[in-house]
Amino acid sequence: MSVINCSGQLVDLSLPKVMGIVNTTPDSFYDGGKLKTDAHILNQVGSMLEEGATFIDVGAYSSRPDGSHISVDEELRRLLPVLDVIVKEFDIMGLSCDSFRGSVIQKSLEHGANMVNDISAGLLDPKMMEIVAQAQVPYIMMHMRGTPQTMRQYTDYDNIVLDLNLYFSERIASARAFGINDVIIDPGFGFAKTREQNFELLSQLELLQAQEVPILAGISRKSMIYKTLDIEAKEALNGTTALHMVCLQQGANILRVHDVREAMETIRLFEQLNLSHPKKNI
Repeated sequence: MSVINCSGQLVDLSLPKVMGIVNTTPDSFYDGGKLKTDAHILNQVGSMLEEGATFIDVGAYSSRPDGSHISVDEELRRLLPVLDVIVKEFDIMGLSCDSFRGSVIQKSLEHGANMVNDISAGLLDPKMMEIVAQAQVPYIMMHMRGTPQTMRQYTDYDNIVLDLNLYFSERIASARAFGINDVIIDPGFGFAKTREQNFELLSQLELLQAQEVPILAGISRKSMIYKTLDIEAKEALNGTTALHMVCLQQGANILRVHDVREAMETIRLFEQLNLSHPKKNI
């Protein structure tokens, strides 16, 4: 359950790991437009790796609510040069491409990516799982309803945790049928969920362990934090860190973050807490 294969390197997720976010979009909610040159890209990735990131996740399509829809060509224009720069400079254990388009993923794999992060779990592109299966790379599948442009309309749940477990059971079964070995699930905080639902889901995140695959938590500087605290995303590091500890206590195996050093410190404290007071097996 807790070991994934990244290009022949086995990564044990029983000790939580950090995934650093590299956005090449001009309109991401927190860091859009910051990476304007190769030097900026290399500096950010280098810092994240030095601070302890195991994975780097590169995205060129802003999936924030009401984000601008862009063409495949535009996504590739933003994405591929960044991947090329990163691959030329760094040997990264897990270089992930964040896209829901199979054609973009195919190109990213040709340019050095060895993980796939799909916000739609294959539902927005029927070719996605076949491409991932052929490449035999780890596949992060997120829960979302609708599209980034429409997801705010789809927040009706009878029981959000039960609904997510049913969703992931079906999507994992589909991935297995294609022959995908390494599956990671992402509950999709902020995607087709209200702020209250995000906190309800976070408080019960451990129930997703029923899927018996690793869990990725992406809450870094999201609106569930800064709107609750009545601040801006740039001020939400403290709140992010507080909720990262909750994610870890609820069984998260990967934290997807903007701020690697603080996330690594949270993991170190979490591990020390477990050493001092390990959970009892009942």
